[in-house]
Amino acid sequence: MNINQEQLMIFKTVMETGSFSAASRQLGKVPSAVSMSIANLEIDLNLKLFKRVGREPIPTSQAQLLYEKTEQLLIEMNQWKQQAIALSEGLESSLNIVVVSELVHTDWTEYIALLAQQFPSLQINIFSAPQEDALKMLMNQTAQLALMFEREMLESREQFVELKKEALVPVSAINHPLSAHSKVSFEQILQSRQIVVASRDRTIKPELLYSKNYWRTDNHHSACSLILKELGWGVLPLEMFNENPELKHKLKILDLLDFTPKFEYFVDLVWSRESNLGSAARFLINHIRNQRIHTK
Repeated sequence: MNINQEQLMIFKTVMETGSFSAASRQLGKVPSAVSMSIANLEIDLNLKLFKRVGREPIPTSQAQLLYEKTEQLLIEMNQWKQQAIALSEGLESSLNIVVVSELVHTDWTEYIALLAQQFPSLQINIFSAPQEDALKMLMNQTAQLALMFEREMLESREQFVELKKEALVPVSAINHPLSAHSKVSFEQILQSRQIVVASRDRTIKPELLYSKNYWRTDNHHSACSLILKELGWGVLPLEMFNENPELKHKLKILDLLDFTPKFEYFVDLVWSRESNLGSAARFLINHIRNQRIHTK
């Protein structure tokens, strides 16, 4: 059996127009070519698709059943061809992007929508992980791109472009002891349990850790739930308050007396120099670079 895309298109058009002559006009072919294609298709399938009685062919029940599958099959064949062309031009078979847990609330999906529009056949996989784990995924090439906070010390293999600034804020529940103070000292912070978003690897020290006593979680949703239960204070994205205004009545942003930790960060799009990036990843990197040039 050797069915090709043209045969399926001719079969579909005959079914929809109701005659070989109408199908030939729509397809820009001579009627004999359409008739011959249907005859060959019937031979290949070993099925009678049309009863040739009278002026117009009458579809058989087998033809009706096959017609129901034809549209989807033609779509899949076109997608397959587009994917093959894209791969030959350097498009990756899939693109894995990891978003740091605290950034899940930020407006990063606009970049994914842009990729989907530009590369409709590309499979995109999104992961969320703490900062340290996101970096690991980049370095072992589990992910090709990462949306991460800036870091003071960069690995030699890292390369990045800045996206924007995001703020994190120290918070505690309204009825937590720290919330009773207009100013919170470093000693009070040091002695109060902290809920910290940190790597799943317990050998890695959390980056935003200040307290002697702390609990770990790998995402800010869990951290927020624990903080709301008055089980500790923590550092959460300011964007969470914008997304969920009710938090403004349940959490207090702490005013730190003795020190001002750096809670405003640049967000970077990061990749590894060792990764062989495909055209979609390179497109996104160049798009962000061009955005920066035009906003300066």
